[in-house]
Amino acid sequence: MIGGLPRSVEIAIVGGGVMGASTAYHLAAAGADSVAVFERTEHFEDGATNRCAGGVRYQFATDVNIRLSLQSLPMLERFKDEIGVDPQYRACGYLFVLTDREDVARFEQHVSLQRSLGIDTKWLTGDDVRERVPLMRFPDALAGTLYERDGLADPNSVLSGYLAKSRQLGVEVHTGVEVHSLAVEDGKVRALTANGERIEVGAVVNAAGPWLAEVGKMAGVDIPVQPIRRQMVTTTPLPALPPDFPFVIDFAQSLYFHREGDGVLTGMSNPDQTPGFDQTLDEAWELAALEAAVERMPMLENAGRLGAWAGLYEVTPDAHPIFGPTPVEGFWVVGGFSGHGFMHGPIAGKLMAEYLLDGEPTSVDVRGLDLARFSEQRLIHEYNVI
Repeated sequence: MIGGLPRSVEIAIVGGGVMGASTAYHLAAAGADSVAVFERTEHFEDGATNRCAGGVRYQFATDVNIRLSLQSLPMLERFKDEIGVDPQYRACGYLFVLTDREDVARFEQHVSLQRSLGIDTKWLTGDDVRERVPLMRFPDALAGTLYERDGLADPNSVLSGYLAKSRQLGVEVHTGVEVHSLAVEDGKVRALTANGERIEVGAVVNAAGPWLAEVGKMAGVDIPVQPIRRQMVTTTPLPALPPDFPFVIDFAQSLYFHREGDGVLTGMSNPDQTPGFDQTLDEAWELAALEAAVERMPMLENAGRLGAWAGLYEVTPDAHPIFGPTPVEGFWVVGGFSGHGFMHGPIAGKLMAEYLLDGEPTSVDVRGLDLARFSEQRLIHEYNVI
């Protein structure tokens, strides 16, 4: 040990968010006996995982994303039994509200695909939408989709559960430790430098979330992921809000609402947001988002602002994640989920364990989501992003 850090480790995971924690747990559970996680922040709650909205869903537009959900969400349902921590999963349902005719046509195709894979998504008329959420204002709703098993889970519980279980299984978890460089020799990653100390490695998993590209540069690997700021607001209690209020998405505006305690969490994606690592609140955008939110949910006019925060999406050119090897031997990547990382974190870690220990992913075929697809122009675009 050097200053509390190991001199060598077989598998080093850079990033202690849900991707890194899930990968560490699944590696250790499968028998890997020399795994260490290096997280740059002192407290895990400061990372990207705990700054997300907590949504989990099956409603996607591509076969592979739906299959990831079909594996990952049941893992959240089993989480307490397997990991020993309640993830606070609750199936409130996702209601996508469609106000644009092109979106209606696209979502008809998505629902057909979802049903072919066993997801019984309901197709709603505009009147159905207005009846389902009578306290909201959707005079322009043309249609909607609803799947009752979509819902919410608690990011902090999932992250802390995986980390605690990983430690029990022998994983070293180091916080406040920033990886500054990677040593690549003869086309293979050989070591990393963290807090000024060189640590010999057999393999490195880049699970750095919004910092994927930065860590990739250390190995001379181009990873096309950009950090994009997203922010949200929570309100004081709203007694009129029904207990069965779903996760509502005004799709055309990328505006969303869900219950948060006795109040509401709401946010809206800024289409003009420039890439970067700034996580301070944009007050002007918050005002614009709240004005749009009040237009859809008039009761918010009487609610107080309980809290607000910003986090980072890790966005790829096709809004799909990256799994697997890179041109540098022993340097692996998992990330770029473009806002869907938390919900797919459980299966993502298992898939990376399969890659590293068995040579290929078997739980879900994600070989098409490799890094090489960008240079080879094999992009798989996900339409259903917010």
